Amino acid sequence: MYAVIESNTERLKRILHAPEPGLSLAEAALVIAQDEYPALDVDAYLKQLDELAARVRAELSAEPSLEEMIVTLNHFLFVEQGFAGNTDDYYDPRNSFFNEVLDRKLGIPITLSILYLEVGRRLGLDFEGVSFPGHFLVKCSTEEGDLMLDPFSGGMPLDEDDLRTLLDKTFGETADVPPLNQLLNAAGKKEILVRMLRNLKGVYRHHNQTAKVLNVLNRILLIAPDEAVERLERARLHDQMECLQAALADYEHYLTLEPGRVASEIGRRAAELRQRVARLN
Repeated sequence: MYAVIESNTERLKRILHAPEPGLSLAEAALVIAQDEYPALDVDAYLKQLDELAARVRAELSAEPSLEEMIVTLNHFLFVEQGFAGNTDDYYDPRNSFFNEVLDRKLGIPITLSILYLEVGRRLGLDFEGVSFPGHFLVKCSTEEGDLMLDPFSGGMPLDEDDLRTLLDKTFGETADVPPLNQLLNAAGKKEILVRMLRNLKGVYRHHNQTAKVLNVLNRILLIAPDEAVERLERARLHDQMECLQAALADYEHYLTLEPGRVASEIGRRAAELRQRVARLN
């Protein structure tokens, strides 16, 4: 009897098939990192997260308050362990790989938030990710309302003025942005993974690493098949690479998502490819 070896794509599909509450964000992020690091031991890193949480738990009192848990978690992760935002080289692709964040103790808001969410979850903290424009955050529900926390800045709590300052950095002070409360909704775990991958896609695109951009697009569309922007982006990339059948499939899927574009240049290109592919067959 031979053991069946599960590919990272198959493992990712299995993880994504789980209902939202049971979907392992850390495991999915680590499996995605295997595209860059094929020898990565996912289970060893998951055990590392368990150990981090156990060490935090050992520093807590018998019946800790929410404040004690957050203060202890912040001190442990960002002071004792030294996890920090990589302000010196923000666009280093390693900041978007969860294994590298655990190894180097450096990351960007999204990956440090995944760390914070995953260690917090193991401690029983009711943390949720927030896909805040330009700067991913974590929130925790309290009796007084939602507490906004910034893992990129050591788990610092943010008030309304802090949040508006972050918005000004992203959009400019005169920009017309949605009301603040609309920007603080909890992000689903798949949404978090997609945002992490979009950051990585941007880094690869900046460095003209087309093959890696394509691989990231494949991962995004595996997680969220109906993301129209990425569907069109992959269609055009396949088109440039002369992968005509793949390009046509993506264009046609995109046009089901954006039917108003059928008469556009995109619709015309899909029609041209349909004829070319028919001749090939």
